[in-house]
Amino acid sequence: MHQLRQTSPFSLRSLTRALAAAGFAAMLAPAMAAEIATDPGDYVALPAGTDLGIVYYQRGKFDAVYANSSKLPVPFDLVTDIGLARWVHYTKLGDYLVTPQVIIPFGKVALSPQSASGVGDPIVGSALWLVNQPEAQKWFTVSAFASLPAGKYDGAKGPINLGENRWKGVFQSAYITSLSKHFMLDLVGEYALYGDNDNFVGMRRRQDASYGGQVHLRYMLAPTTSLALSYYHDFGGESKLNDVAQHDRMNNSRFLVGLAGFVSPTMQLQLQVGKSLKVANGPKESGRLNLRLVKVL
Repeated sequence: MHQLRQTSPFSLRSLTRALAAAGFAAMLAPAMAAEIATDPGDYVALPAGTDLGIVYYQRGKFDAVYANSSKLPVPFDLVTDIGLARWVHYTKLGDYLVTPQVIIPFGKVALSPQSASGVGDPIVGSALWLVNQPEAQKWFTVSAFASLPAGKYDGAKGPINLGENRWKGVFQSAYITSLSKHFMLDLVGEYALYGDNDNFVGMRRRQDASYGGQVHLRYMLAPTTSLALSYYHDFGGESKLNDVAQHDRMNNSRFLVGLAGFVSPTMQLQLQVGKSLKVANGPKESGRLNLRLVKVL
């Protein structure tokens, strides 16, 4: 990381943005994306007593970096290979449906000539359904998650880590409704708070809150098969190193196109591809592949 200290402030800032979220990565998504990037239908309620075992694989490639909405004239080659193991339990809390869950990220992040691999920060949390009307196909949900600073972290590597060496809180609200016989709409809002990382290449890293919106439009090819277009837009999250503002506030967007369906009565597969649309600050994703396997237990 000594070489980083010799680079321009924009290069350090860009590198920070490129990998600061990679430990969470993606639910996670790329560095300039939502802290928890939902999938279409995530907040459709399932019956109490249902358990889900979910495995994700997500590969992102970033070949350009931006500052103040301008592409920087520097070589940039960031690749993230992230997996997630997730357990979700649907149960009742009084009259309300809730989903206590645990998420364990793992994988590899590579920005030549450095890389990091291992297990990231675990995430725990739950959703709570305030409206659960499956007959009318309407749901309204609030959720809260905490990212625990327990993942692999090397302070000398700064942003090139799977863990982040800080606490995070992520809060979402979601409204899902049927538009017609074949179309479903998901609207998700997110707000995230960040603790301090007191060992970021010998500096203290602080970050302002971030917020964003996610939209999923699903076309139901069959009752258990859907084609979806997803849009994500994220704002805020400017960081400071030793109280020096990095001017890296997000105003970034991306899209995914996906196909999901059940290949057996208890197993669902999902495939998504997409890329960045607009990046104000940070890395621009040239391509993304997401795979998800859900097993109803």
